Amino acid sequence: MPRPTLTRREFFWSSAAAAGALLPCGFTGQTAGAEPGKLKIYMHWDMEGTSGLFHREQVWFWEKGVKPEIADEGRKLLEADVNSAVAAALAAGADRVIVCDTHHGGGNLRRDQMLADPRVTYHFKSRAYEGKALRWMPGLDASVDGLMLMAHHAKAGTRGAFLPHTWMLEWADFAINGQSVGEIGIETCYAGHWGIPLILAQGDEAMCREVKTQFPGAVTACVKRAESPDRCSGPDAQAARRLTAQKVAEAIEKLRSAKPAPYRPSLPMRVAVRMRSERAAEAAAKKPGAQRKDAYTVECEVKRHCDVVKWIAGAGVE
Repeated sequence: MPRPTLTRREFFWSSAAAAGALLPCGFTGQTAGAEPGKLKIYMHWDMEGTSGLFHREQVWFWEKGVKPEIADEGRKLLEADVNSAVAAALAAGADRVIVCDTHHGGGNLRRDQMLADPRVTYHFKSRAYEGKALRWMPGLDASVDGLMLMAHHAKAGTRGAFLPHTWMLEWADFAINGQSVGEIGIETCYAGHWGIPLILAQGDEAMCREVKTQFPGAVTACVKRAESPDRCSGPDAQAARRLTAQKVAEAIEKLRSAKPAPYRPSLPMRVAVRMRSERAAEAAAKKPGAQRKDAYTVECEVKRHCDVVKWIAGAGVE
């Protein structure tokens, strides 16, 4: 979910109100709405790893010169992927599925094109109101059993990856307690606040290698291979969806038999971002609590896993 520059106003996406009350960030038990014995899955959807989506213009459709029909093609592929994966999760025994559209802040899924089922909750923006507070990844709380990071990509600087980046194109690297991570690591750390493990990630070969290295307990669904940073190849969309459906079922079965450990780095966490320019580092160093470590790097100490990017990107919970 690329954010092209540090000054881009993507930190302030507007969101429609969503039902539910905001949990205190320190809450670690069941939520009031949780049903004992029921399985709830959270699907966080990016777009770069979508089945059958093979070139940059289909994904980064806001860039200059992209034709509307190309953008629409990518959007339809994403919607089909979401519907297929949700149906697979329900067929595999999930009692509740939450879908959150995160690519470019969301707004890629059309309501009338999505699978209609009372067991499925859709968040069409990556931020939504819970109570009076605007929060990131709405609906993610202690009642969720497993996190699925769908249509994701490898971290910034990864060789042999399709559209690799981490959060914003200005970010050359992101590290938690000295370990370099991408968006997969950031989101899994955030979910770890509530004890939620990563159980599945879908995307290209490079992303799958990243997950297997950092989160070996998670299942991976490889649906494409990079030919260059801007182009990739792979099985046709229907074949890739069938593979992903199998992996969704496998991940749910593994979750039922032995829940993986959540990603909970030791606290307080030292979180660092290396920028691509000194100017960007200078701007980031003005964030509350941030420290300039060198010409390109800013760092902050946070006391909660849910604050992993809140200090610099404003994304998290109150």
